[in-house]
Amino acid sequence: MPSYSVGEECYKEIPYVARKYGKKAVAIGGKTAMSKAKPELLKALEGTDFEITDFIWYGGDSNYENVEILKKHPEVINADMLFGIGGGRACDTVKILADMLDKPFFTFPTLASNCAACTAIAVVYNQDASFKEYYYMKTPAYHTFINTKVISDSPAELFWAGIGDALSKEYEVLFVTRDKPMYHTPLMGHCISTICTEPLLTYGKQALEDCRQRKPSFALEQVALDIIISTGIVSNFETHEAQPDPKDDYYYNSTLAHCVYYGVSTIPAAEKHLHGEIVSFGVLCLLTYDGQIRERDKIMAFNADMRLPVTLEEMDLTTEDVDKIVKKASSVIEWQFVPGGASEEKFKNAILETDEAGKSYLAQH
Repeated sequence: MPSYSVGEECYKEIPYVARKYGKKAVAIGGKTAMSKAKPELLKALEGTDFEITDFIWYGGDSNYENVEILKKHPEVINADMLFGIGGGRACDTVKILADMLDKPFFTFPTLASNCAACTAIAVVYNQDASFKEYYYMKTPAYHTFINTKVISDSPAELFWAGIGDALSKEYEVLFVTRDKPMYHTPLMGHCISTICTEPLLTYGKQALEDCRQRKPSFALEQVALDIIISTGIVSNFETHEAQPDPKDDYYYNSTLAHCVYYGVSTIPAAEKHLHGEIVSFGVLCLLTYDGQIRERDKIMAFNADMRLPVTLEEMDLTTEDVDKIVKKASSVIEWQFVPGGASEEKFKNAILETDEAGKSYLAQH
């Protein structure tokens, strides 16, 4: 379970929360993220005996090469703890680094674009930015500090994509666990997943507008908590890498909506489109695949209202790209756990049918 604080003044809690782990932290994160968080962090620590010894760029992507570089940095070696500042890739880099070094680590998301700040899983990329694998650490961040003032100052486009990513959690988990034996840990994740969609539908549009206006509002806070904490808790409960017997592994954290993303990530024309943006279209494909047409149409209306994609064209894709998307999708771990066994033909047809439904919806509205 992640531990977290939320609010405009939550950085003031650092000395108390981190008191058992030492007095010296090194901050590692994105350049823009650290420029936004640094003044708030330093102000919050004024008059205390807690010190941030340096602010270090994480390298630009969550890959093992950047982790190895950071391992050798003197400030990292000498720090009592690590602070991960920024978005998903920055936080994931620090999570891997801290796990390898066995150092306490804390996360400071500067935008609400995904749940990486409080999960015990990291996405690892190759040096060409293509997906490599998942890295499983022993624990999530010791504490996550969600400063809504900082998040409200983040790019609204990334907040928008975060809504699209969080939209997948409930639908993916309920779908993939349907035919699985459920016991305590995955059952808790299953139950918590059922609260992940409604806050987005209720507060999403207002929260996005407030982010554009740089207002740390109640709506923005509710959506940020949904994106970072609610979906993050589910991720932690729905992922298990068993040792020593791999037959006890399970991965219920995501399924076909993310399969769409990993497939689309191989298409150069779609490179400029964001993770959560693509996943939101993947949700529609999952619901089509599963025959939940009424639910798909409800979410399609939400997507269209939010300017999230409902067609391939909105992601600079064509129907000719679908075979390549399906081929990549069938190679990732999510594919293995689809109820009843995944069908490439059915998945392809679901993508094409979703695209046609999206075109029809846009034409009528």
